[in-house]
Amino acid sequence: MKNIITLMLFLALYNSYSQNSIEGSIKDANNLEAIVYASIYIPQLEKGTTSDENGNFIISNIPNGNYKIVISYVGYETISQTINIPQTTPLSITLKPTAIEMEEIIISTPFHKLQSENVMKVERQSLKTLKNKGAVTLSDGISNIAGVENISTGTGIGKPVIRGLSSNRVLVYTQGVRLENQQFGEEHGLGVNDNGIESVEVIKGPSSLLYGSDALGGVLYINPEKFANQNESEGQISGNYYSNTKGYNTSAGYKASGEKFKFLFRGSLTEHADYDTKDYRVTNTRYQEKDFKAGLGYQSSNFKTEFRYNINNSKIGIPEEIGLQSTNTSPMLPYQNLTNHIFSSKSKLFFDNSSLDLTLGYIYNDRKEFEDEHHHHDHDQEDHEDEHEEHHEEEFPALHMKLKTFNYDLKYHLPKYGKFETIVGVQGMYQTNTNYGEEQLIPNATTNDIGVMATSHIHFENLDVQLGARFDNRTLTLEQGFSKHYNSFNGALGFKTNIVNNLTARLNIASGFRAPNLAELTSDGVHHGSNRYEIGNSDLENEQNIQLDVNLEYKNKHLEFFVNGFYNHIDNYIFLSPDGTEIGNTPVYYYIQDNAKLYGGEIGLHLHPHPIHWLHLESSFETVTGKQNNDDYLPLIPANSLSNTLRAEFETKWLNNGFAFVRLRSTFKQNNVSEFETNTDGYNLLSAGIGGTIKLLNKNLDINLSATNLTNETYINHLSRLKSNGIYNMGRNISLGLTYTL
Repeated sequence: MKNIITLMLFLALYNSYSQNSIEGSIKDANNLEAIVYASIYIPQLEKGTTSDENGNFIISNIPNGNYKIVISYVGYETISQTINIPQTTPLSITLKPTAIEMEEIIISTPFHKLQSENVMKVERQSLKTLKNKGAVTLSDGISNIAGVENISTGTGIGKPVIRGLSSNRVLVYTQGVRLENQQFGEEHGLGVNDNGIESVEVIKGPSSLLYGSDALGGVLYINPEKFANQNESEGQISGNYYSNTKGYNTSAGYKASGEKFKFLFRGSLTEHADYDTKDYRVTNTRYQEKDFKAGLGYQSSNFKTEFRYNINNSKIGIPEEIGLQSTNTSPMLPYQNLTNHIFSSKSKLFFDNSSLDLTLGYIYNDRKEFEDEHHHHDHDQEDHEDEHEEHHEEEFPALHMKLKTFNYDLKYHLPKYGKFETIVGVQGMYQTNTNYGEEQLIPNATTNDIGVMATSHIHFENLDVQLGARFDNRTLTLEQGFSKHYNSFNGALGFKTNIVNNLTARLNIASGFRAPNLAELTSDGVHHGSNRYEIGNSDLENEQNIQLDVNLEYKNKHLEFFVNGFYNHIDNYIFLSPDGTEIGNTPVYYYIQDNAKLYGGEIGLHLHPHPIHWLHLESSFETVTGKQNNDDYLPLIPANSLSNTLRAEFETKWLNNGFAFVRLRSTFKQNNVSEFETNTDGYNLLSAGIGGTIKLLNKNLDINLSATNLTNETYINHLSRLKSNGIYNMGRNISLGLTYTL
């Protein structure tokens, strides 16, 4: 690895490649008028600019080779085309007006294409869109994406669910690296603050070809905010207020880019009190969070690199029962104190028509959990509430774990050969877990992963094919000398074709795997917050799955329609099962295995009728069923749901990018429950919002006012961990957001 890094630095410093530029103009296809502020972006270089008042643009310091360039502007079709560098003539690009939202580049798939060009179906949402819908947290926001839900413990703890699979079966990537933060735990949340996030992408289905172990159910890929365009700078301050939790979120950031160097930084503070259900506040769902993100980048003619760092500290209450009613934001016992450091480095070397990518990551997760019996003071509940803050320093964690993870990803993009684009690579992880508290959820252990892969995209006249194969090895070594080895071979094959004009079909089949985690192998005790004594099984085998995905999409100027269907078969599915005995009056559960299957899909409609293109009607339905081999239902499967949204987009003299929406989400009864769950009633949630951009001191001020659960309905989500105590989810919430660009 050191030799590779040395070679990359040597080539960056001593290169003989010429300095190239791309220039051209952007015009309206109908009237040939210049389009001002159109976005021009080269995804391979992560470099872009905007067109000037005459529709012209120029991007300098471009290495030799073939690149995809993407041009987009609100109200126009997004286009992408391949260009050869050095450029011989300026580009002359025309965009066609459309009511369809502009497309974005998909980063989570290896060839970085627009979704319309992708063989795999990937869902993408910008953070701005999720926040405009009233999302309180990132975990809350992703549940607005079709096929994605959220296992919640109040508002401060959320875990992504993709088509019925979660925890170690869903992989999370942030800053381009694999996020490891003890995600096996039921009350171990996502751990990523939404400030400084550009967008979220979701791959629904096995992605072990690209990401290795744990990508059995899919990948949540979190894209950090982009650097400023070349020779531009931007400052930003923002604030959000949430009526239900009396909470707020504030953020400030700045970014600038020169010819070769670029940087950014952003800090944020978040506090929320216990959420209100209408009937009561849910005691100790409060939390506090501090977050800082920074990035530094450099790019020459044939080399680019960037370094990013994120530190996040969160104090999150763990709710147990309804007690003291308060709007204090300082968590009571029990609570978690989490500090997470994420270091990432992405470098790319450009050769003639090929490139080499190296991504390195280091994640340091420091998890402390405090319980009542480990506190040195006896107070009644009211005294505890009043004096909690001053006694923080005298508490000692019952649970204290430090998880340190180094991961690497090296990929070589081979020169394009005829119809073939090919990538080969090696990927791996080295991880240590160390305990410092009195309790131990999992033992001190070391995990070693390594995988080798190859994937190709083949372009035919009316057919795109993507295929690949990968081999992985995982070694788990415990402090006591116990060691386990897991191997898996996986592959993927996908097809995309245009059946008729405007109708696209995709067919994908892929396999994935997940090695058993330390909790499943070694547990022997009661975890705080769960009412069970868990016993692990050292003989557990890999979970191995294969999934078939079918996608149909129809799109014209006034109508978009999609149907997604999937069938997922899992061998050796790991789950907890009681044996009917008790230890210390606590029921005993063992980790066992059986085959399982999940099936379902999503269907959606987007209508923007002629001639009122500013009006949008969106509707989607999603369903998933999960069963064991014996036809018993799997636990924590989301209920079927139907969402209907009426949205308007408008412009006035004083308001740009204006929008307003009304949304009704109907969640149906969940009667398909596991042996140890209870049925959950259905409910309807009404939401609405309005917003846009105004000029203040000649700068943009974005304003967003939204409300969720407008009717203040009392309800329980099937995936709430507070359901067993009969505790309702959040009542009406009104949020106001302001973002000022300096």
